[in-house]
Amino acid sequence: MTIATPLFSFAQLRIALVGGPHVSTIKETNNLPGWDSISRGYTARPGFHVGFVGDLQLGQKSSFYFQPGFVFYNKGRKYSNVADSFYSSTDTSFATRYLVDGTQYLNYIDIPLNLVFKKKLGEKAKFLVGGGPYLSFFYNGVEKRSSNLVGVDFKSEENSDLAVGKGTDKYRTMDIGVNALAGIEFRKIFLTAQYSRSLTDVYEASYPGSFKHQVIGATLGIFIGQPVDLSDKPKDRDNDGVIDLEDLCPEEPGTALTQGCPDTDSDGIADQKDKCPGVSGLLRYEGCPIPDSDKDGVNDEEDECPQVAGLSEYKGCPIPDSDGDGVNDKEDKCKDVAGSAKYQGCPIPDTDADGVNDEQDRCPDVPGLKENNGCPAVKEEIVEKVNFVARQIQFKTGKSILTDPSKKLLDEVAELLNAHPELLINIEGHTSSEG
Repeated sequence: MTIATPLFSFAQLRIALVGGPHVSTIKETNNLPGWDSISRGYTARPGFHVGFVGDLQLGQKSSFYFQPGFVFYNKGRKYSNVADSFYSSTDTSFATRYLVDGTQYLNYIDIPLNLVFKKKLGEKAKFLVGGGPYLSFFYNGVEKRSSNLVGVDFKSEENSDLAVGKGTDKYRTMDIGVNALAGIEFRKIFLTAQYSRSLTDVYEASYPGSFKHQVIGATLGIFIGQPVDLSDKPKDRDNDGVIDLEDLCPEEPGTALTQGCPDTDSDGIADQKDKCPGVSGLLRYEGCPIPDSDKDGVNDEEDECPQVAGLSEYKGCPIPDSDGDGVNDKEDKCKDVAGSAKYQGCPIPDTDADGVNDEQDRCPDVPGLKENNGCPAVKEEIVEKVNFVARQIQFKTGKSILTDPSKKLLDEVAELLNAHPELLINIEGHTSSEG
């Protein structure tokens, strides 16, 4: 049963299996002579009812409930009459009694539409009272009648093909009436007393009259299963929590952040707009990570030297070279003074501290003069002595062979040089026809 009104926007429908006993009769009124006496013979007959009833709260905090139902009912009435009689025939005559009994078994499908008020009687129990209209549809029926002239004759009749429709001696196919109920509900069980009465005639006799059902009974109900949610929830075909009306990808599960579209890398940018759908990124880079132009592991937003590979500890820049000597500060032992890689960033050493570095100093362990290549100044008399001895060296005539005396002189020059390593001399020898 589908009910679509704003009242039920937040409602849950419970279904109950119901059943119970009742007594029913047909209230007949007419202008027939002696009807007051005849009517005493009509009485209620017992019956039962069974079916289903819905229970729908009219709002989350409301005390009112709508209870539609679908219930099978036995209805009808009984008739019984006893009259004194006298039997006479050619052979005999005597006083006797005439007995007449009749019962109507009329079956209907009732659809009650009740509004019920419930009041709490503690945590688990509720008092309930309500009522409303009902529609009743004729299903089938049987009429039984027996007559007994005691001691003379007995007759029994049964009609299971009752005439239905409009017209004389026919039962109406539909009846409209009202009903009321009151009782107790405890958890999933409720017990109510009920009364119902037709508003329309259920039968058309051959004489003017009114025929209306009346039923009084008790109903036991048990709620079955789980409540059915009747909330007016919008559709969400992919069950991603984003309703189809707002879902840009209603057939593919996504997230609310991406308007219902897939987001494989969970970066908040839908795959269809993400240029790097498999890697989490940023919207300003169209779903890709922050770039690293120099591939040094420091992204461009944090890299102070984005075009030159560097280290994170230097904010993406290379290791600094404070003295600009080509040796970075980590390897430079003299990072504030320009040097060379050969000396770990330090200048060329000057062991004798004479201002001439060791690579240019011919006397690195002895302080000297720059103009003398780092060696000490040479005394004039030593220079003159070397020059004097050197000028005495001769070659043999026409040959490049030293004379024997010259060899001794050359040895003297060697001794002078060994004694004075600070001397730097240029030795030149020339031969002539005279030697």
